[in-house]
Amino acid sequence: MWRQRGFTPFITIAFVNAFTDLGHKIIIQNALFKMLDGSELRIFTAIIQAMILLPFIMTFTPAGYFADRFAKNRIVQVCATLTIPITLAIIWCYQHGAFWPAFGLTLILALQSAFYSPAKYGYIRELVGRTRLAPANAAMQAAVLSAILAGTIAYSFLFESQLSANYHSLGEILQQVQVAGWLLFAGAVIETLLALRLPARPAVPQPPFNFFYYLSTGYLRDNLKRVFHSRGIWLSIVGLSVFFAVNQVILATFGAHLKEVVGETDTRIANGLMALAGIGIVTGALLAGRWSRNYIETGMIPAGALGMFIGMLLLPGIHQVSVIAVLFLFYGFCAGLFIVPLNALIQFYAKEGESGVVLASNNFIQNIAMLVFLALSIVVAQAGISTYWTLYALAAVALIGFVYALLQLPQSFVRYLVRGLLAPRYRLQVVNMDHIPRESGVLLLGNHVSWIDWAILQMASPRPIRFVMAHTYHKKWYLRWFLDLFGVIPIAPGASKESLKKVHQALINHEVVAIFPEGHISRNGHLSTFRSGFERAATGTGAAILPFYLHGLWGSPLSYANNAYQKQSQGRRFSRVITVAFGQPLNCDSDAATVKQAVQETSIMAWDEHVAGLPSLPASFIRTACAQRRKICIIDGDNNLSYGRLLTAVLAFRAQLKPVLARADRVGILLPASAGAVIANLVVLVDGRTIVNLNYTSSIETLAQSMEKAGVKTVLTSQLFLKRLEKRDIDLTPLKAISEFVYLEEVRGQIKPWRWASALLQSRFLPAAWLASLYCRKISLDDTAAILFSSGSESSPKGVRLSHTNILGNCKQIASVLNPEEQDVILNALPTFHAFGLTVTTLLPILEGIPMVCQADPTDARAVSRLVATHRITIMIATATFLRIYLRSKKVPPLMFDSLRVVVTGAERLPAEVRNGFRNKFGKTVLEGYGSTETTPVATVNIPDLLLDQNGSIQTGNKAGTVGQPLPGTRIRIVDPDTFKPLPTGDEGLVLISGTQVMKGYLDDPERDAMTITEMDGLRWYHTGDKGKLDDDGFLTIIDRYSRFAKLGGEMVSLGAVEQFLDNLVDDSEVELLAVALPAPSKGEQVVVLVTDTDYATGLRSRVQTSDMPAIMRPKHYFAVDSIPKLGTGKVDLATAKRLAADLLEEL
Repeated sequence: MWRQRGFTPFITIAFVNAFTDLGHKIIIQNALFKMLDGSELRIFTAIIQAMILLPFIMTFTPAGYFADRFAKNRIVQVCATLTIPITLAIIWCYQHGAFWPAFGLTLILALQSAFYSPAKYGYIRELVGRTRLAPANAAMQAAVLSAILAGTIAYSFLFESQLSANYHSLGEILQQVQVAGWLLFAGAVIETLLALRLPARPAVPQPPFNFFYYLSTGYLRDNLKRVFHSRGIWLSIVGLSVFFAVNQVILATFGAHLKEVVGETDTRIANGLMALAGIGIVTGALLAGRWSRNYIETGMIPAGALGMFIGMLLLPGIHQVSVIAVLFLFYGFCAGLFIVPLNALIQFYAKEGESGVVLASNNFIQNIAMLVFLALSIVVAQAGISTYWTLYALAAVALIGFVYALLQLPQSFVRYLVRGLLAPRYRLQVVNMDHIPRESGVLLLGNHVSWIDWAILQMASPRPIRFVMAHTYHKKWYLRWFLDLFGVIPIAPGASKESLKKVHQALINHEVVAIFPEGHISRNGHLSTFRSGFERAATGTGAAILPFYLHGLWGSPLSYANNAYQKQSQGRRFSRVITVAFGQPLNCDSDAATVKQAVQETSIMAWDEHVAGLPSLPASFIRTACAQRRKICIIDGDNNLSYGRLLTAVLAFRAQLKPVLARADRVGILLPASAGAVIANLVVLVDGRTIVNLNYTSSIETLAQSMEKAGVKTVLTSQLFLKRLEKRDIDLTPLKAISEFVYLEEVRGQIKPWRWASALLQSRFLPAAWLASLYCRKISLDDTAAILFSSGSESSPKGVRLSHTNILGNCKQIASVLNPEEQDVILNALPTFHAFGLTVTTLLPILEGIPMVCQADPTDARAVSRLVATHRITIMIATATFLRIYLRSKKVPPLMFDSLRVVVTGAERLPAEVRNGFRNKFGKTVLEGYGSTETTPVATVNIPDLLLDQNGSIQTGNKAGTVGQPLPGTRIRIVDPDTFKPLPTGDEGLVLISGTQVMKGYLDDPERDAMTITEMDGLRWYHTGDKGKLDDDGFLTIIDRYSRFAKLGGEMVSLGAVEQFLDNLVDDSEVELLAVALPAPSKGEQVVVLVTDTDYATGLRSRVQTSDMPAIMRPKHYFAVDSIPKLGTGKVDLATAKRLAADLLEEL
């Protein structure tokens, strides 16, 4: 907000303007205080206040008109310029002792302020928007009240210091304090210069001003209608009017009360006490802005009114100045809480192009109220009623105001009290509050993850919300009165018709209603099926359906998250940041599938907000390590590393390698899944460099190209590992010519004992924040953390740049649905040059506190199964190729995998025979996910089904044949590949992905970036190149790659569909096959199949001929091969396979 261009000068202008206006009033009022007493003093003080108020009434219509007709920054500039001649006239009056002309100039100065005020408050919204109205108003109130405080102190002390005891008239007093006039002039000049720096904002076209219509009060009637039309605006103005009216009487009465009751005549004491109230208001306003960041906390209104009543009630009976000072401070604090949300509500409800008129109406009504109260105070003074009883009467008015506020905002007050209870553990931030319609009916629909979702949602909304709640809770006598206070609509299974009618009527009545369409609290943190009942309630109401998403409550003690995830997701100082995001309004006839997709899209905003507040990857690791120093982190062979030992190793290696790492910003890493790979990656990240994990299974040429493209000059590796590669006929020696190889074994031997000791002591005793400050280079979350080269299954590998935001966000997304348990252990067998290996099996467990067991070779089925059985591994992430190996291996009996809780596969299609075979052999359901290197990599995933209740209701997390639902904070959109127009649910089209995990971009390839990343609806969408479809529940099915379609007989045939059909004709699970498309001799293409079995290569043709396989899909040729070409990641090497098929075809 403060970085917004023009905001700081604007707030400074408000300060200087108030300082100048108040200064002249203080001088005039102090002069009267010195010369007059009793009722005469009270009457003239009231007249001064009236002169300040009268211009706001007189200019109500033109001030509002001009504030909307002309650019508001221009109005501010003109009004600021006018203060220069006015203050010069004031100087003349002071010098010549012309008290009554100076007294009259108070009216002229107030006239300038009357035109300035609506433009000033209207300009706030133009500068900061609706979402930051509360903090912006808090800053404005703080600036104005600080100016009142500073002006009161400065001019009171200046007045007393310049005034001698030798004066006999009001004019002589002004002559003695004439230096104050020059101070007023200086303020006017500064205000004018600052006004010229305000950025221009366009005005809203308005019809010409009709002076005769103005004189006939036509404008007045029209403008007041706009105020009375909005209940929110009207009630806010009433509250502010009562507040300022009461305070005008206090200002007019307190000086005389201080003289009569306390016996104090020093103007510095009198004004100082009032200044303390100003300090309280500033404090209260600033806190109100802090508590209402990005939303409007209306619960502060009755709370503030109650505090002001208490202060007013106690004031008449106190005679000690020190106690009065404390009381005024308390009164001002409560007043600050009271006025900030009211001013914000007026601006929130004001329509575009009408804010000037509305704010001028606010000034008009307030000043009418203040004039009426001042007139009554004059009548009371003339009647001889003491200040004692006058103040008690004001306390009675304050009591009425509190009761009225409580009756109008009972929900908000209760919500505010609830927030007070939740504040120590929860901090709320709201995204897109301005998406909430101001007055029309609104149906809020979103996710349901905890028992306090209702309270958090109500806190985020400036409008009261009626919730639809299960009848089982509403019927409890001890809850019913509370729920009825909030207008809860109970609903029961089998009897929902009447409840939905109530919702329908409430929406017609322009109320806000919230429904959690899942019908239950999530058991896994994911969105469940959206029930369609709300469709009947919303249709035909004309109301807006507003999707919302709650983030931060999943993982709290009030959710169903596992204890381990609750502990790990806990924020600093045991507090949680809760984000409420509101999406774009939908039509009232939107169906459940559309709304669910909108909620998923809204979740991106909430997750982006959450991830933006996280520390960087290295700082996050240090925080996790310091929180659980003794917990085992890595098991690699015979080495068990605790978090404390890992942190010690990272700090020591980082210190030793610092000169080497400083040579380039990108550092290569050539290591298998191991403790060494974890340490190497963390050392580079802590040093603020970019990690480039190299694919040692690629050809030397590909590796060299990748290193040169990434600018890798240093490679961290291991001599032992390179020797193992040589035994597999992989010689990486030529790479040493283009990059320096640094061997971790040698580095470890070079670390001095004192450095190990230093690292050990620091890792054990220093707080995480200190360690991060000492060791982590200052970086932005948008900086590139890793460069991964895509698998290259279809073409040459592409360098993908992943930011800290991408990796952190994806890790947090996965953890939220993985819902780790205390006993979880994850298998780390995927290489770190693979996106799944780096993000899911390496960094995720490190950041989330899940122990990992490392296995360098994922194809060694016996070794993998031994590790699973020995260490009771519960989470296995693997490709379908590796699962097939474990399934086929006779060295892996079923009980070896008994401990597995979750088995997830991705990176390639999961064949049905692997899924079914794994379930039949091991009794484990394989959950298929989907993503790519460009999505860090996980975008969607199936998760285990969970029981909701004893009646057998299930929260579905897994649908066989699909790749699951989008992760929280992710949106999948199916579009026409040519027009990018969104397709209806169930239609097949191009899969687009948006979310916090979508890559930063390709490495030095802006053209490819432009082809694969599209900005739509304010979000970045990645073009996957896959054809897929979404069902009503949001589960994604991948049909095939668009590049894996063959054009046969004028039609596009999926090669994946061909493979699936052929798989069903193969009885042996050991057999693998692959379909490729090659040019046909005449035109178009032909399908060629590679099979890893000679008999099937010859027998499949006859089986196809007798099957019901469509003729257009039937392959032309079948070739037997020893194996299907694979990449190091286990994925099929499509490019090599296609070349192999072409060679075999030529040999025919």
